Amino acid sequence: MIFLTRIRFFYLAPIVFFYLKAAERPNIVFLLSDDQGTYSLGCYGNKDVKSPQLDRLADDGMVFDRHYDTTAICMASRASVMTGMYEYKHGTNFGHGDMPRKTWENTYPVLLRKNGYRTAFAGKFGFDLREEPNGKRLPLPENDFDLWGGGPGQTNYSTAKNASMKHYAIEYPHSTRSYGAFGRDFILESAKADKPFCLSISFKAPHKPATPDPLDDHIYKDKKFKKPENYGRKFGEHFSKQSKQDRQYERFHSWNYSDKYDEVMATYHQQIYAIDVAVGMIREALQKSGTDKNTVIIYTSDNGFFCGSHGYGSKVLPYEESSRVPLIIYDPRHPNSGKKLRTSALTGNIDFAPTILSLAGISSPENMDGKNLMTVYNKPTSSLHQSLPLINVWGKEPTHALGVVTEEMKYLYWGYAEKGFKPSNELYDLKKDPLEKSNQFSSSEYTKARKKMQKLYDQHLAHWKESAVAYNDYQKFGILFDRKIKWDEKVKRVKSFLSK
Repeated sequence: MIFLTRIRFFYLAPIVFFYLKAAERPNIVFLLSDDQGTYSLGCYGNKDVKSPQLDRLADDGMVFDRHYDTTAICMASRASVMTGMYEYKHGTNFGHGDMPRKTWENTYPVLLRKNGYRTAFAGKFGFDLREEPNGKRLPLPENDFDLWGGGPGQTNYSTAKNASMKHYAIEYPHSTRSYGAFGRDFILESAKADKPFCLSISFKAPHKPATPDPLDDHIYKDKKFKKPENYGRKFGEHFSKQSKQDRQYERFHSWNYSDKYDEVMATYHQQIYAIDVAVGMIREALQKSGTDKNTVIIYTSDNGFFCGSHGYGSKVLPYEESSRVPLIIYDPRHPNSGKKLRTSALTGNIDFAPTILSLAGISSPENMDGKNLMTVYNKPTSSLHQSLPLINVWGKEPTHALGVVTEEMKYLYWGYAEKGFKPSNELYDLKKDPLEKSNQFSSSEYTKARKKMQKLYDQHLAHWKESAVAYNDYQKFGILFDRKIKWDEKVKRVKSFLSK
């Protein structure tokens, strides 16, 4: 036993020693793009794109290959990033409602500032605040940051039209590079202060309306892009009928993935190229200010994008292209940095708040659902979550769905059963079929896997029933997503519940 204990200590000693040495709290840079899929970066295997700065960041740090946004739409996802909670616990999304001020008080930016960090935010904030769930709407929390470059709604690609950023408009008329300049200036200024800093930037790009920076028009001029192996309607025939009932389905045509693929993808990737430039501006400022050796950088997206895969456009639905997104973390202090490491650990957008707080030496509030991503950075072969829920309660009712994903499998339940619809189940072996080309739910070969995934699903649903906020129309989904109750009975129970 003594021998085994010594082995464990010897194995952990370098990591323990590293953290004991890092007495100084690190600076933190959190960068969030909008609607960016994994196929948009060279470090995720796309040879058609140019992303030199982000690829260099990936080489310097660690790439997470199984990172998911537990809700694949910007408002709810951004709220999950800030709060570390699943959507049904923070209660914030389009068509549901805003975030109560009390919930906002326990987000990572607020807690960092209360604990001595200098903080800044720029870009698309993504949600609004209210005094109470149904109370007076509050202004954006500009005063909760030391420097503010944020904006309401979707913001604008024209820097001059973003009130808090318009002073950058002459030099940087397109907003993406202006956010790089904002980050640069905040870093250079913060380096003079006697406290650590946290910079959070939420880029608008590559969100529609597609508006690339003209400076980059030459990057993909006349470029032809290789289509993914699951491109087109024939690879979505096995998807549920429910998933085809909202704009994600028709946008395969209306957004021209079906007839102008190269043109549309050139514009999409050009917008991301400008983000890449902005990331370079920020890293250059870190180096110039001398803070680069003590600044942790996190890069990710609020949701992915179909871009024609399976014959769909847009996002929202819990399929891979929509819900799985890039995640790169770089901690220059860590012995695992610079080794071009990757991990297949299952991670989610709920993990950012507890990770950032942990880096700052701050305990996370008990209500947070996420975990510390740096435990995976310490050991890339380790696991973080056994499973994560994939949520959609936005848009037309048929598309409302709950799913569960593990490191190897995904199960989706579509419960809507009115007007000719029947409940639909989907099961994907992500290890053998990462492009979700074959639904294995009815396959005898996957009987054991199906039962395991449904059990995990039921556990997540139980957590929903137990933890969902009592406002913004979330509690009823504990009934609607129950796969063991017939639809007519669900309708009765929901009506009874809402009448109370």
